[in-house]
Amino acid sequence: MKTIGLIGGMSWESTQTYYQLINQRVRDELGGLHSARLVLYSVDFAEIEALQHQGDWAATGEILGAVGKALAAAGADFIVLCTNTMHKVADSIEKASGLPMLHIADATADALHRDGIDCVGLLGTKFTMEQAFYKERLENRGIRVLVPGDAQREFVHTVIYDELCRGIIRQPSKQGYLQVLDSLAARGAQGIILGCTEIGLLVQQADTAIPLYDTTRIHAEQAVAHALA
Repeated sequence: MKTIGLIGGMSWESTQTYYQLINQRVRDELGGLHSARLVLYSVDFAEIEALQHQGDWAATGEILGAVGKALAAAGADFIVLCTNTMHKVADSIEKASGLPMLHIADATADALHRDGIDCVGLLGTKFTMEQAFYKERLENRGIRVLVPGDAQREFVHTVIYDELCRGIIRQPSKQGYLQVLDSLAARGAQGIILGCTEIGLLVQQADTAIPLYDTTRIHAEQAVAHALA
């Protein structure tokens, strides 16, 4: 079994989901008392969040690059970055660490292709929904990406930072998210990417008939497949 290097803490609310899903899948695959061989480095999200909203992505890349180097020194064989937004600096992490990364958008594109989805709605932070680093990676795989309108993007973003990253789950926010899902489906989305690792804490498949692609679960499953390959 390869050793998984997890970069977590962005936020820790979803990092614990990664840890649980990865270990559950290893147990299911190998049986008995097997669990994942992994190294977890959890950062202080307040520092990262401030730099995100200042637009200082170079600084975040330096911080997470140093984390990647630490994981390499600790014996990790590859890196799983437990957040969608910070894949903006994935290249910096790979370069600094010398380790391969399992890119969350690639894992999600694989899942979409398996299901024959070629037009998808994307929810996430404003950075993920508005900037090119994530959408273009999907579009380069032949997937059309729809994002919510301005007011809905602001709402989705605010709920992530003010509620979900703080462990706050509110029914009105869930209803608001479901309305956003419906609006994307009405525009032609065949499925919805939950493109922030915290969104799965708020909205689950049981809440809607629209196919949901929870990037946390997809990414964790790919990590285990790679570790056991």
